[in-house]
Amino acid sequence: MPLGVADIPEAEIEFSAVRASGPGGQNVNKVSTAIHLRFDINRSSLPSDLKERLLKLRDRRVSDAGVIIIKAQNSRSQEKNKQEALSRLNDLLIKAQVQHKTRRVTRPTFSSVNKRLDRKTRQGQKKKLRRSVDD
Repeated sequence: MPLGVADIPEAEIEFSAVRASGPGGQNVNKVSTAIHLRFDINRSSLPSDLKERLLKLRDRRVSDAGVIIIKAQNSRSQEKNKQEALSRLNDLLIKAQVQHKTRRVTRPTFSSVNKRLDRKTRQGQKKKLRRSVDD
């Protein structure tokens, strides 16, 4: 079963409320509704293999110092933004736990090679018949 945000102690996730950017009228200047979520991968209690996979992710939210920074500001509610940030962190954790199969190199079968060569020969003959006849 994959690890999620529910398995991470709350002390390891740091939230800070900041002012949201973009439209919102006068409310945007006085209320800090956007949430910055910070999660330090190296200092977390996650298994070491998961830490390595998180650090190797090609994601702009993972800094060079190994800190995941997520900014959620879609909602006007601070609590909804907090839930959205946790959801995005959860998606990132699940993405890091997916292990892709390594591709085994295979050779084409003898009959498939022969079929391909036969098709090439027939196509070449067809084009040869389309050429003009020299007398």
